[in-house]
Amino acid sequence: MSTEHRTFTVAADDDGIRLDRWFKRHMGDEVSFNLVSRWARTGQLRVNGEKATPGDRIEAGQTIRIPPRDAQPARSDRPSRVLEPLTDDERSFVQEMVIDTTPDAFVLNKPPGLATQGGTKTDQHLDRLLDGLADEEGNRPKLVHRLDKDTSGVLLVARSARSAAFFSKSFAGRTARKVYWAVVVGDLSQDEGLIDAPLAKQPGTGGEKMHVAEDGQAARTRFRVIDRAGTRAAFVELQPQTGRTHQLRAHMAHLGHPIVGDAKYGGADAFLTGGVSRKLHLHARRLKIDAPGGKEIDTAAELPAHFAETLATLGFEARDGENMPLDRPDPAKSAEVQFRRKAAAAKTARKERKGERRGRGAASAPAKPTRSKGPPAKGPPAKGPPRGRK
Repeated sequence: MSTEHRTFTVAADDDGIRLDRWFKRHMGDEVSFNLVSRWARTGQLRVNGEKATPGDRIEAGQTIRIPPRDAQPARSDRPSRVLEPLTDDERSFVQEMVIDTTPDAFVLNKPPGLATQGGTKTDQHLDRLLDGLADEEGNRPKLVHRLDKDTSGVLLVARSARSAAFFSKSFAGRTARKVYWAVVVGDLSQDEGLIDAPLAKQPGTGGEKMHVAEDGQAARTRFRVIDRAGTRAAFVELQPQTGRTHQLRAHMAHLGHPIVGDAKYGGADAFLTGGVSRKLHLHARRLKIDAPGGKEIDTAAELPAHFAETLATLGFEARDGENMPLDRPDPAKSAEVQFRRKAAAAKTARKERKGERRGRGAASAPAKPTRSKGPPAKGPPAKGPPRGRK
């Protein structure tokens, strides 16, 4: 029985991807996600000698260490499920989603109700359908980001492992610009603003729901009101500046204005009467991202039918949202730059106060008599006080 741990070096094509994606890409037939998670929990999964988790992102040149082959627990005798090949209708379905094509990517308009990836009791998902976009050599596109099942809109898939690594870095580094449209309940009191509220997994929900928590991960969402339907609803633009799970949905519910149709975060208050659809009204409208070779992808996705019908019902116009410029935060106003400026100002103030204290000390100190360094002056000795008579 072998006791030597196995090590692998991360190739350039895998730079920037998640560790669990690396296992799926290179060891999918041998290593399951549950096994990778078990290795992580027991400290047997290492990257460059450090303990790692399935969600960690890896870099080219790093070494991945896993237990020896013989140390793996025996797999169940139950036969693994074999996915059926795509039907002609399924191939047409995914091909009709394509709204833009470049040498490095397909840009899709994902419909609501279609999961991005598979899971428990989820056999129909976009990742499976990507076989319908494979090239002549059978190379299928690769997911680099995801949308919630009920969220529609722009979703980019990479055409090669190299471009997938490039796009993954853009999403991880927050250089990609994403614009969402939503219809929310009620009338936002502000025309625009920044929601800066950390998010954490809500206990007791199995990680499927987020809530605002002081000890959560930083989460920021920029919002702008496009139009209002009195106090009944508002048509808003949302731009996430971080990428937390359910971030937009949790943030809008935190403001007291849940997204229409979002029962998970808004409960019964998330639904409008008057024939408004009960589906989620959240749409990834636009994606602007750098592409390999110094190029840029900038694509917008048309609204799904239920969203467009709701806009018409409430008297909103989609073109009003299109006329709003893409919000690019001023780098000079970033939190990092502001922190450095405040630190520099505080340092300057401390120096000034220190200089003032020195100045005050010098001004208030009594003058010390000076002594001549030369010989004593010549002359008669000084007379003392007169002596009294005896």
